[in-house]
Amino acid sequence: MTAITDDLPARLLHEEHEGWQAILAGRGGDYYRRTMTADGLLILPGRIVTRNEAIAFFKEMPAITSYQLREPAVVRQNEHAGVLVYRLLAHRGDEVIEANAATTYVFADGGWCVATHQQTAL
Repeated sequence: MTAITDDLPARLLHEEHEGWQAILAGRGGDYYRRTMTADGLLILPGRIVTRNEAIAFFKEMPAITSYQLREPAVVRQNEHAGVLVYRLLAHRGDEVIEANAATTYVFADGGWCVATHQQTAL
């Protein structure tokens, strides 16, 4: 597959779901250590997590039990990058998490990598 194709929105949405599925399965740290760029960051309410901190962060985080990505949109940055923006609805047991989220993906080493993921609580 080429870096940017007409199916970029579907490709990035697929990548984002893979990350969330890994989080639900308790493998979020492994997933993000594997898929983030070397200088990648997770920018979350109250915390910034580096690629090297991802495994410990996800082990300490209370389990997410469900999620929904609403109103997704993609902004193409250039031929090797795009940003997926969406409204997040997630649950940790009875706790409801609502946020605006944006993940910047770059195409490197034959696949899409997370450069940044930011969540802004609503």
